[in-house]
Amino acid sequence: RSFMRDAEAIACSRRMNSLTLNRHTEILEILEIPQLMDTCVRNRYYEEALELAAYVRRLEKKHGGIPVIQGIVAEVRQSAQLMLTELIQQLRTNIPLPTCLRVIGYLRRMDVFTEAELRIKFLQARDAWLRSVQAAIPEDDPYFHLTKTVEACRVHLFDIVTQYRAIFSDEEPLLAPEQPALNEGAIFHGWVLQKVSEFLQVLERDLQRGVGGRLDSLLGQCMYFGLSFSRVGADFRGQLAPIFQRIAAATFSKAVEEAVEKFQEEMNSYTLISAPAALGSAMAVPVPAAQPGTLQPPMVLLDFPPLACFLNGLLVAFNDLRLCCPIALAQDVAACLQDALGKV
Repeated sequence: RSFMRDAEAIACSRRMNSLTLNRHTEILEILEIPQLMDTCVRNRYYEEALELAAYVRRLEKKHGGIPVIQGIVAEVRQSAQLMLTELIQQLRTNIPLPTCLRVIGYLRRMDVFTEAELRIKFLQARDAWLRSVQAAIPEDDPYFHLTKTVEACRVHLFDIVTQYRAIFSDEEPLLAPEQPALNEGAIFHGWVLQKVSEFLQVLERDLQRGVGGRLDSLLGQCMYFGLSFSRVGADFRGQLAPIFQRIAAATFSKAVEEAVEKFQEEMNSYTLISAPAALGSAMAVPVPAAQPGTLQPPMVLLDFPPLACFLNGLLVAFNDLRLCCPIALAQDVAACLQDALGKV
């Protein structure tokens, strides 16, 4: 009896070995799936990697209790996680619309995120890339930094909006019917408002640092930026006027204050006795005739240098204001000028 039992065990083992030998190719293919999956992911053959992952999921459903299959599933999941990381990392680079469509298509097939989470991930990744572009702009010169920021935001932000609208449709529900309703455009519009708000903060900060007499040039660039965004329903030109109005008023007020301070300093060391005596006895200097329609300060101001310098300071302030002069500043400018004249 013992011999019979040993013989049956040996025969059973022989049959298993024969079956294993006959199915050697199929078994080897299954055992090599993790290595093949890793190779596909590292070489960016994402289509083949997704097919392998789907096959492994079917294999797990049929033979999930086998330890070897469990090990294969675990290794494939690690490769799938690496693939997920690489796909999201691609969204953090400068990629065109066709590549974005492919990447989002792969992420959808991986079935890792819900539709709402996928939108958030897309916006987060593209936002990270946009921030890296903005961070690379030198901040030494406020005018250069602002012009490059306007250009970067206008081009890249518009591209991101175009990509988002091409990939995601706001007509599709983000949640299942049994879940609470969610405004489809809330995610996207909230992100756009955040980017516009951040740009306005950068604009005001750089303008306060000083851009010289180039306020009109920046206003034109910003208005063009806002006009381009009106095509996607995010026209923010109305928020630009108060910012430039405040900066123009502050610049004019500062220039007038400097003129008043300089006048007071010169008056401390000026006396009528110190004026050149030749002014009264010298021959009259011919005054050039003023052209029709032009205004010139009276030449008698040359007898009083502090007053002439004060007038020059005011004219410089008005010339700078003329480049970017909102009508709403009329009362503020008049009040500032009246206050300065009162001090003089």
